[in-house]
Amino acid sequence: MRTTQLIRYSAAKKALAAATRVDEVKDIRDKAVAMMAYAAQAKDTELIGYATEIRYRAERKGGALLIELRENGGRQKAGDASGGNGSRPQPLAPRLDDLGVTKTQSSRWQGLARLPEEKFEEKLQRAKASAENSTTSAPRYPRAEYTGEVEWYTPREYVDLVREVLGEIDLDPASSAVAQETVKATNYFTKADDGLSKEWRGRVFLNPPYAQPHIANFMQKMVEEHARGRVAGAVMVTNNSTDTEWFALGAKHASAICFTTGRIKFIDPHGERSAPTQGQAFFYFGNLPLQFKAVFETIGFVVMS
Repeated sequence: MRTTQLIRYSAAKKALAAATRVDEVKDIRDKAVAMMAYAAQAKDTELIGYATEIRYRAERKGGALLIELRENGGRQKAGDASGGNGSRPQPLAPRLDDLGVTKTQSSRWQGLARLPEEKFEEKLQRAKASAENSTTSAPRYPRAEYTGEVEWYTPREYVDLVREVLGEIDLDPASSAVAQETVKATNYFTKADDGLSKEWRGRVFLNPPYAQPHIANFMQKMVEEHARGRVAGAVMVTNNSTDTEWFALGAKHASAICFTTGRIKFIDPHGERSAPTQGQAFFYFGNLPLQFKAVFETIGFVVMS
């Protein structure tokens, strides 16, 4: 370790350990993000690793404080500026805007806080390895990689449209605990569960892994489960890869497809929006194509089969 970097890292860890308020933790987290950007520009992989660790640990602690804040009815500890009892609870309006935290960040940070220590450390090490092997300003995960908890999440506004069509979501067969904070399916399968090996039943929402052969396999599974009558209705979001065999398979069997106007900015594990290079499409499998059309034509062009 270089001395300067070690001093920065140690100081940030001490500040994080001493922080008792969400806004304090948020400030440390934001400084870590800025440090990551600087380190990326300087191609300083060691500093990127340190900053990534501080960011993750700050987000985890921020999530824990947000959970505590909610449980305490919107009250958090006050600072000890006067030398008095700094732990005395003070009223605080429980609005995320007041804390400088978005709803998406709040959800992701609380997800990190709920992870067992071992799981969190595994996630942290993956993020550090990814960041140190790149020169980006934040750790990035390939959209195509199906890694269960580490993935790109569907924004809430699109999941709400899916629920409006299906009524409820009985199954999300390629998901994670963090994603379920938004999807809220009755049942879901993670990478460890291997959703392709399970029966799918009821109303299904699927945002599959986009790498091959995963996406083709998930499309094949969707078509088969719907044909067998086990899937009563389903919405599946994919890239609009109209030149591929798996897309043609889905188009042949779907009742309708919505080609989105603009690209969906999927959400990474930090709560940040992506900048996709390709557009998306929603496949609908079921007996209510007109309802699907009425709902999804608000975000794109719907083709009926």
